[in-house]
Amino acid sequence: MLRCLPRQLSTVACSLLLCGCLLGPDYVRPRTPEPPAWHEPLGPSLTNAPPEKAQLATWWKVLDDPILSELVDRAVAENLDIRAAKARLRQVRARRDIARAGLYPTIRAELLGLDALWNIDVFGGQRRAIQGAVGDMGASREDLRDVLVTIVAGTVQSYVDLRSYETRLLIADKNLDAQTQTLQIASWRAQAGLTTVLDVEQARANVEQTRAQIPTLRAGLEDSRNRLSVLVAVPPGTLAETLAVSKPIPSAPKEVAVGVPADALAQRPDVRRAERQLAAETARVGSVRAEGYPSFSIFGSIGILPSKFSNYQFQAVGGVNIIQVLFDGGAIRAKIAAQQGIREEALDRYQSTVLRALEDVEDGIVHYSEEQNRRESLAAAADSAERAADLLRERYASGLVDFLLVLDASRSLYQLQDQLAMSQGQVVSNLIRLYRSLGGGWAPQKKT
Repeated sequence: MLRCLPRQLSTVACSLLLCGCLLGPDYVRPRTPEPPAWHEPLGPSLTNAPPEKAQLATWWKVLDDPILSELVDRAVAENLDIRAAKARLRQVRARRDIARAGLYPTIRAELLGLDALWNIDVFGGQRRAIQGAVGDMGASREDLRDVLVTIVAGTVQSYVDLRSYETRLLIADKNLDAQTQTLQIASWRAQAGLTTVLDVEQARANVEQTRAQIPTLRAGLEDSRNRLSVLVAVPPGTLAETLAVSKPIPSAPKEVAVGVPADALAQRPDVRRAERQLAAETARVGSVRAEGYPSFSIFGSIGILPSKFSNYQFQAVGGVNIIQVLFDGGAIRAKIAAQQGIREEALDRYQSTVLRALEDVEDGIVHYSEEQNRRESLAAAADSAERAADLLRERYASGLVDFLLVLDASRSLYQLQDQLAMSQGQVVSNLIRLYRSLGGGWAPQKKT
């Protein structure tokens, strides 16, 4: 055992640290294919202005619905998937702190003495491990943000589904009333001998066909209510009072800022998470490489021993251990190769995530713009169909047109009004998809 004074041990430690290095590779953020603008032309309601961070973080407020805002706030605060993601982040943060603790000496107290051990990170293996743990923590933080984006979008989507089903039920009820009136007219004309029973049966079939749509719509309405309850972490049925009053489908804003591709890539948590995972795996290559180099540790102890000159005397003992792997059957080389493969996989995954993110926004842009065009056409068609149905119903009552024209007009009106309601909901659904593709739904917080 090598004996030396504490000052000498400190000198040895400082010399080792000064001579130390960090085995590579050093992490460099890879370049990404960022086109200067979106390939899909922006519709009249979209602009390439950079989205405001604050607005993007609370994008659902552009729908101007207090009940929706309340539900989103509850989901962000109570959703169990979000809480689980926060717990995972705390775990990863603790593992980072454990890795950092490896840079410091370990001191233990024993009866009549103290023992100390300090593993000197000469070749940077521990520091690379810390970098890897920091990368893991960054990836976990982005995972939490990704869960926030998903839960917020899911909550808004379920709410829009709810209001869409309510609107479609109102349309079904309204058409059912109109078709019932037509059935009564056909019955009166048949009783008066002005038409045949065939008109009555056709009218009754039309009424029952519309009535048959209502149970499916009510089931969808309840599904949306139950889904919202789960998203805000309460049992199904708990939100009955909050959602008791029917409301129209929220309207999309007149203008949405989508920025440029670089804005979306910088904001999306999935891209940010993949980049942090790549940084972590790059650092671990250096950590594994350090296993093939000598390891240095300083040890020491201070004890109290009996003395013939006095009751007790202090004794300090210390030394330096140097360990070098001479033969391991190629295990370290294999570990390095394996870690390099993991890093290459992380790089490919990052690049793939970037491409999918760009695709996601491009698809969101075209679907949002085209559905708005479809909604406008359906609105015009529904208006014309309603006027035609009213005119034909009046003329039929006067015996001026055949009942088949009335029947076709009634069916066409209901189908167009129902399609219009679905399109109105789909416009907002596509807006949700667009904001989600832009990474909306989270706000930066202080890093730890």
